[in-house]
Amino acid sequence: MSAPHPLNQAVIAQALHDLRNGQLRRCKAMGFGEEELDALKHPELVSMLVNATVSWCSVSVNREVLQRLLSQVHDVEQEIATVDRMLRLGASTEMVSSFYGLTHQEVALRRDILGLPKRKGRHPVLSEEQDVALWEHWKAAVTKRDIALTDDMAMLVLTMDLAEALILPMSVVWAAIRNWIDQGLA
Repeated sequence: MSAPHPLNQAVIAQALHDLRNGQLRRCKAMGFGEEELDALKHPELVSMLVNATVSWCSVSVNREVLQRLLSQVHDVEQEIATVDRMLRLGASTEMVSSFYGLTHQEVALRRDILGLPKRKGRHPVLSEEQDVALWEHWKAAVTKRDIALTDDMAMLVLTMDLAEALILPMSVVWAAIRNWIDQGLA
């Protein structure tokens, strides 16, 4: 004896749910007509449809929407990795908030999850040697990567790379770079 087709069961369950919630248009969008919707009012007909061993419906996949949803997962994973990297490199809460919209509480929670110590106050200013080294590395990297000074996301990635390479707090590197750009020194 054949078992009821699971797709039939799923479609009937969804249709009944939509009808109970007044979503007649959704039922019609699935392909039900007035006659079929009327049949769903009768338990014996619903039972016959649910228990049918032959599939009376089909599924189609909207690949464009599916791909968009799958890429969103990747984007979220990338965003989490970037925020974590920023925090490990000493980005300020304000930086993370301005780039990714996280609240101060969310940033504090991320810091706790990452096991980062609580920061008190500002990072120290750059020494003259650090400032010169940062300027030289930054200027060369902007030219090599062909980064527009108005491209904040590219500048953010560069800032992370420089903070990592020069072992400097990211918030200090970002402040220095923004200062140079604002002064027109680039």
